[in-house]
Amino acid sequence: NVHTNRYPVSGKISYYKYHPGKYLVAWHPKSSTENERTTIVVAPSIKGESILFRQIAGAVARRICYYTKEGQVAETGQEFGFIKFGSRVDVFLPLGTKLDVKIDQDVKAKLTKLGSF
Repeated sequence: NVHTNRYPVSGKISYYKYHPGKYLVAWHPKSSTENERTTIVVAPSIKGESILFRQIAGAVARRICYYTKEGQVAETGQEFGFIKFGSRVDVFLPLGTKLDVKIDQDVKAKLTKLGSF
């Protein structure tokens, strides 16, 4: 229920791509591969493996806005874009990440730690 999207980790943007697509409802299993979306990969500045995250437009939103460019530096909590009327952001963490969130927990931007690796 938050439109603003923020970087989950600090580092350098090593990959960025916009994918045009469909507008299935955001919770549909195929929305992460068939809907309009952006894919962003950040190589952490401290240590660890790269983090991939994806903005996914849904049936109502139908519009992703982003400010990310390959090679730019990301800072944890810094805004990188938004999705009009919401939708979803998937964050792919490295195997072995210690998760600090629970299923159905409400998370708050810049306040809730997702995990550590």
